[in-house]
Amino acid sequence: MVQGPAPSILEPARSVPVYGEYEIVVLGGGPAGIAAAVAAGRSGRSTLLIERYGFLGGMGTAAGVTNFCGLHANVHGEKRRVVHGVANDLLDRIEHLGGLREPHDVMGRIQAQAYDTSAYKIAADELLLSASVDILFHALASGLHMETPGRIDAIFVETKSGRQAIKGQVFIDCSGDGDLAAWAGAPFELGDGQGNMLYPSSMFRINAVDAGRADHSWTGLGKLMAEAERTSNRRFPRKSPIVRPHRSGIEWRANMTQLAREDGVAIDGTNADDLSRGEIIGRRQIADVFNFLKTVPGFENSYIVDIAPQIGIRETRRTVGRYMLSEDDVLNCASFDDTIGVNGWPIEAHVSGDVVVKWAPEGSRGYNQLPFRMLLPQQVSNLMVAGRCASMTHMGQSAARVSGACFVMGQAAGTAADMAIAARSAPEKISVVALQDRLQRDGAFLGHKES
Repeated sequence: MVQGPAPSILEPARSVPVYGEYEIVVLGGGPAGIAAAVAAGRSGRSTLLIERYGFLGGMGTAAGVTNFCGLHANVHGEKRRVVHGVANDLLDRIEHLGGLREPHDVMGRIQAQAYDTSAYKIAADELLLSASVDILFHALASGLHMETPGRIDAIFVETKSGRQAIKGQVFIDCSGDGDLAAWAGAPFELGDGQGNMLYPSSMFRINAVDAGRADHSWTGLGKLMAEAERTSNRRFPRKSPIVRPHRSGIEWRANMTQLAREDGVAIDGTNADDLSRGEIIGRRQIADVFNFLKTVPGFENSYIVDIAPQIGIRETRRTVGRYMLSEDDVLNCASFDDTIGVNGWPIEAHVSGDVVVKWAPEGSRGYNQLPFRMLLPQQVSNLMVAGRCASMTHMGQSAARVSGACFVMGQAAGTAADMAIAARSAPEKISVVALQDRLQRDGAFLGHKES
């Protein structure tokens, strides 16, 4: 790495071929991007989804999360599914492939739902194709073209076929890092504004577990780790480990790592050097924690079957939009006139060495509504942002970054894009009441009734 001011090379101007012209262009194939593209495609709009990997699912597949969080909420003490619409269609397809596990309890307060990664990839492909969405895999967005300030005309992507341009009328940034919004000049925050972001993790999967002996051991794993630290020189990257079985019982997923730079600050997912170091640190931590797991009953003969293709990024850029969802909104179960759906996941702050969870009051309705305004960046007229890079504060994002809320935001963005094109207006000018009606007719739960 070059120290000091970096030298530069002047790249000659060149003519970039246009890959295609679409009404709606979605960047990123995670839960938000999947839902946005499906909603747009089902509306009859020519739609392209751009994904840098060769498969969909975002952090759920590329980072090995293998777990849908945020589909459920604790409503007055009852655990209920509160995210529907496009999410239902995807889960039904995963279930048809035999890849969906029954919802399981999380901390005794809420539920999450594990899935098989391969089934998710196949189901997502088929769902998008059924909605007549074009998919461009192995395409890394690298910039954009704006003929006039405040309006995007095209995205540049780097592919094995070379650099290409993709034109669109409305763009939806589901990149996770807010790449399009940042390149277009929309204001954003990086972490908490003081260099602190939610810490990333490296996920891995374990096979040949003796489920009969290990089935209950994971609940006491944190105590075993604490004891190991007291009685030896062993140190773990974080407390609060998550080690749970997949549907087969012999295969388990593990979330036991935390990735920091040498100064202790979280790895920055928008920095190439940090990402490179993070991958190495993550694999080193996995090797170390797995040596410990081999001493836990039921794991003696197990082995690592897979380390996720990339580290799991929880937070980078957060767009500053027309409204920023806050920690208070989550904890106070906030309502909004422009609701597009709900989030029932608690505050989940991955801080140095641990995970801090904060819940809405027991007995409350257990979810906050998500306002349409959080999808609308400032200063760019034909762009919406959905997913973990939408408009939220640092702590608000720690709750609404999970897949349930991302499905909600994506479906709303795809539907709003169709309405904006029909009205020949910017997304911010569409009728919110009409949007809400469309979302409800398409199966979404907006949180008006506690059911």
